[in-house]
Amino acid sequence: MQINSNIKYMVGSEDVVRAMPDCRPLPIFSELAMNGLSVLSKILLKKAETRKYPDVMTFAFWCRKASISEQKRDYEDGRFRIGRGMAFHIAPSNVPLNFAYSFVAALLAGNASVVRLPSRDFRQTDIVCEAIQSMLELVPELRPYIAFVRYGHEKDINDFFSAACDIRVIWGGDKTISLLRQSPLPPRGTEITLADRYSIAVIEAEAYLEAEDKDRIARGFYNDTYHTDQNACTSPCIVIWLGNNRDRAREVFWKYVHDIAVNEYALQPVQAVDKLLKSCLLASNREVKIAKAEDNIVTRALLSELDGDLANFKGNSGFFMEYMANSLDDIAPICKERCQTVSYYGIPKEDWGSFLAKNAPRGVDRVVPIGSTLDFRLVWDGIDFIRRMSREIDIR
Repeated sequence: MQINSNIKYMVGSEDVVRAMPDCRPLPIFSELAMNGLSVLSKILLKKAETRKYPDVMTFAFWCRKASISEQKRDYEDGRFRIGRGMAFHIAPSNVPLNFAYSFVAALLAGNASVVRLPSRDFRQTDIVCEAIQSMLELVPELRPYIAFVRYGHEKDINDFFSAACDIRVIWGGDKTISLLRQSPLPPRGTEITLADRYSIAVIEAEAYLEAEDKDRIARGFYNDTYHTDQNACTSPCIVIWLGNNRDRAREVFWKYVHDIAVNEYALQPVQAVDKLLKSCLLASNREVKIAKAEDNIVTRALLSELDGDLANFKGNSGFFMEYMANSLDDIAPICKERCQTVSYYGIPKEDWGSFLAKNAPRGVDRVVPIGSTLDFRLVWDGIDFIRRMSREIDIR
């Protein structure tokens, strides 16, 4: 079959793609993969431009050999696993570096990868692609395993890559999943789908007021939300307050968040209008109170109750719903299947264990401290990427 000429290769080439279905799979956490990622990390950390983008810095540190070796320990169980072959990744259009983590997970699982890059232009995406090109100059053995591409909505290209791959990874949300499933996989092909999700934050008010590093906590929340315009599924859209002195804690917390955002976040007029629309839609369906503010940088809607439909009113650009809860159990109604990450401050880990055991929510795949929602792990959305993207050979 002729490969569509509309494909633009950011890393790799048509020859690499044509040969990829026959590319030799690697054992999981192979020396070749780990060496290449270590080189990639060093290249990124040496680039002055990397320091301008916290998400690129985070990715560079995550790729360090020490970091990967630590995660490797979870798979040192004496069993032999090898990559499935060729992985085809569809990255979301609105998150700059999701594609990079997906590629790394596939490489560590022993696979070659064709990665469709975000359709939006992000400098962070270009920085990582440039660094990978440099890495391949130093580790040419990895050239057959990497192709990063851009193309439009051509179904024939989706058909081609889907028919050739052994595993398909779809990050684009519900509509993208439905669209890609029109392109058949081979009989033994499998896929990982990352559907539309939402996330929440839970803060114990008195613990926050007693914290000496309130600015650091606010910075972590800002990084979790504004850095991705709340487009990441991990970005909290609902903030739950527990404990006493909640009004005072809210006042202090949002003041810190606002002071960071007003200096570092550029709110466009269309985004302000969209937040106004979200506020009106939310208020038309339930009792809410919009908090007074000096500008549109932080928009907060105080809820009178929690229910599972709130995800339909999820916004971005600094649009948050808030709720004053009496206990941790009160958040159970919003921990449905679409709830992905719960970030928190001031709540003991054992309380989370008790909550999860008691309520057994259909959602909640991660419970992490505020400021850590974007930290990628090889178990994501409840899916173990290494085990799902490799196959175990039973040796007896």
